[in-house]
Amino acid sequence: MTEDLQCLKNLGKTSVQWLKAAGVQTPSDLRRLGAVQAYLTVKARGFRATKVLLFAIEGALLDVAWRALPHPRKTALLELLEAATRREAKIKCNKLLTHE
Repeated sequence: MTEDLQCLKNLGKTSVQWLKAAGVQTPSDLRRLGAVQAYLTVKARGFRATKVLLFAIEGALLDVAWRALPHPRKTALLELLEAATRREAKIKCNKLLTHE
């Protein structure tokens, strides 16, 4: 029997639907991607996810309520998100430049 995302702390019906639509089907998928990449995957599908989803995913992975995540951990997640976003933007720019 496979675990369901819905069983993880912090993940409600909408966030589970978004994750599954983005290809994150199981808790194992979520663990493999990590919070930042899972969040970016959801955002890339066009869902209007907020930073609360990022914190909720991290809390789900750690089995703690997202509000209980320590402030330094939230700050670190936001820094990782910013770095990943910059990296993705750079890749897109490079692709555009090489196709001109």
